[in-house]
Amino acid sequence: MAHSPGPALSAGRRVRRAQQDPLVVRAVLIAAAVLTVGVLVIVPTVFVFVQALRPGLSAYAGNLVRDRDTWSAIMLTLTVAPIAVILNIVFGVAAAWLIARFRFPGRTLLTTLIDVPFSVSPVVAGLMFVLIFGLQGYLGPWLRADGLRAMLYVVSLAGALVTFGLSLILLRRRIPGRAARLGSAIAAGAVAFAALAIVQDALGLWPHGRSLNIIFATPGLILATTFVTFPFVARELIPVMEAFGEEEDLAAISLGASGWQMFRRVTLPNIKWGLLYGVILCNARAMGEFGAVYVVSGHIAGKTDTMPLRVEKLYQEYNLPGAYAVASLLTLLALVTLVVKAIIERRVAQTVTTVATAELAPLRSPGN
Repeated sequence: MAHSPGPALSAGRRVRRAQQDPLVVRAVLIAAAVLTVGVLVIVPTVFVFVQALRPGLSAYAGNLVRDRDTWSAIMLTLTVAPIAVILNIVFGVAAAWLIARFRFPGRTLLTTLIDVPFSVSPVVAGLMFVLIFGLQGYLGPWLRADGLRAMLYVVSLAGALVTFGLSLILLRRRIPGRAARLGSAIAAGAVAFAALAIVQDALGLWPHGRSLNIIFATPGLILATTFVTFPFVARELIPVMEAFGEEEDLAAISLGASGWQMFRRVTLPNIKWGLLYGVILCNARAMGEFGAVYVVSGHIAGKTDTMPLRVEKLYQEYNLPGAYAVASLLTLLALVTLVVKAIIERRVAQTVTTVATAELAPLRSPGN
């Protein structure tokens, strides 16, 4: 005799109803949330666009394009932000790979140091760069006298670090001992450093007696922006790499794939959505940075003003249509970033769910 589902369904409905808040409580919470978002987000956003477009489309375009200093600020932002993002991609992928794949002394300290830009005020970060690279700073006199020569060592060091990392990956299965692999990678990095230094010196790329301006110049803006966006890519990739594990990478290596082939065909497809999500957050933060950039830029119109600095300067000069025009452009970029972020968040959630389902599938089999 079949049992009637009526009592069970009624009990289920009573349980769900008991777990819900009263209608009045839910209505009050929803209204408070909508009111807060409307007052703090929607109304200011709409107001910026209304004020920017009030003089008309022609005046709006003129405030953005025909104002030479504003156009320079737009182009500088579109130069500084991509460079900072690229630098953070290189560091973020390398740091996430190192932290997720290896266990070594100082791993916890490295993970903590990655979060330092989150806890340090951007203004303080800008001041640190001024104290190091300014004319009265620790490296300022040397940079003014022979600073361009430093690029020889910077390029050589970057090449040495890349060679060291690639050597660790390529030699992972070819040299059995950890100490032997580390020694071989250090030797390869030292050879790369010496070779790059010799080649650059022979070509005369960085002559003696030439100054290198960092503070109140584009390199300072790039340094400050890179610092404040430092954690975004690495912090997004570390949990993704840890979730996927290293089984697929080891399988690719055991089948004869090189380190680059393993990264390009196995690791990168697994982390691509997390990487894109980190890049989106990093780019949004880079374009809107104000505090650190304000300190290191010197606020020179047409030379070191980025878009946020230009908005502040136009507002101080009582050029409200110009300030709202630049602000609306920044807001539009932010809205586009939010849309892309939402799409990528959904893909990342789907990827994590797929990985979790694959890991739990053996546990759910009838044999278990």
